[in-house]
Amino acid sequence: MKIAITGASGKTGYRITEEAVNKGIKVKQIVRKNSKVTENLKNTETFRISLDNKDALDKALENVDALIIATGARASLDLTGPAKVDALGVYRQLQSCKRVGIKRVILVSSLCTGKLFHPLNLFGLILIWKKIGENFLKNQSFDWTIIRPGGLKEIEKIESENIDYTKENTQFKGSIPRRLVAKCCIDSLNNKQSINKTIEVTSSSENKKVSFKKAMQTI
Repeated sequence: MKIAITGASGKTGYRITEEAVNKGIKVKQIVRKNSKVTENLKNTETFRISLDNKDALDKALENVDALIIATGARASLDLTGPAKVDALGVYRQLQSCKRVGIKRVILVSSLCTGKLFHPLNLFGLILIWKKIGENFLKNQSFDWTIIRPGGLKEIEKIESENIDYTKENTQFKGSIPRRLVAKCCIDSLNNKQSINKTIEVTSSSENKKVSFKKAMQTI
């Protein structure tokens, strides 16, 4: 299997790349022109492009089996960022997928996506634009999976963190290490039961340990 990962230099994106490489999956990491790639991934095939460059994006996505989109906007003073990244950026990537023939797409979104009255929406209605991006994916003929993580943590010690996997719009608080989000993305790749599902994920040491495969049987 060969996959492409957009946003691959981001805090979640590079972890997704690492998890894929560790599983023996071939990866094309797609990053912005001035982005830094972590030292251990410098030998991974890399495309430095702008997502609004249609030809460059098409070339980067050629000959891959799946795309993982990890290009979410950050909360910032640029209130146009979420519209550009989480809606228009997702749309452009999906159009490119259609042009080059990619059917399998996994999107990293956020808990509470679509909720209007939420503090994150002070930053350019970020959760509304994420919902529009999700709908672009769901309303087209892809084999899609949407991962909605809670608040993202940087910790790497995840042995005691057990994931709570639920259907969409059932979790409204909680957090999860970025490393576990990355593992969820890779677990989704070959799990047919995750196709056409929105999966909300948080983690805690108090949760019962459940495998991704088993969780998909109940969501």
